[in-house]
Amino acid sequence: MTLDDLIFDLEQHIGIKATPEKAFAAVLHRLGKGNARPTGESLQLLLEPKPGGRWYRDRGNGIGHLWAFVQVIKPPTLLELSGPMFMSYPAINHVEVKIEPAGAGCKVVLRHRAIGMIDPQHRQGMGEGWGHMLSQIKKDCE
Repeated sequence: MTLDDLIFDLEQHIGIKATPEKAFAAVLHRLGKGNARPTGESLQLLLEPKPGGRWYRDRGNGIGHLWAFVQVIKPPTLLELSGPMFMSYPAINHVEVKIEPAGAGCKVVLRHRAIGMIDPQHRQGMGEGWGHMLSQIKKDCE
């Protein structure tokens, strides 16, 4: 196993014709109740938008999975999440979402960094998953 096998660093961005406030609300929605796979299946995620708030999957009947904690929240420009996310193995993740004014709208920049024994299938799917979420945020706003 090499160092490259243990780290993950992905950055994606999208331009949106909306105010940063509207984009930030869409980010919170898509990370929470509005989060779904590209197939449309809900991931049953909830996000508590406050420092220390949980980002977790609630499958009902006391069944769930902690994904992360809100590390930083500065509406409407910054959200940082830190935790194991969907990785039920030795790994830690940090997701940063920045929203900046740009032209007649804004730019949403998502950076996901992780370190640990990252499953190759997870590594492959993360870019597609985040890209889908960003496209849904754009759709929500425009």
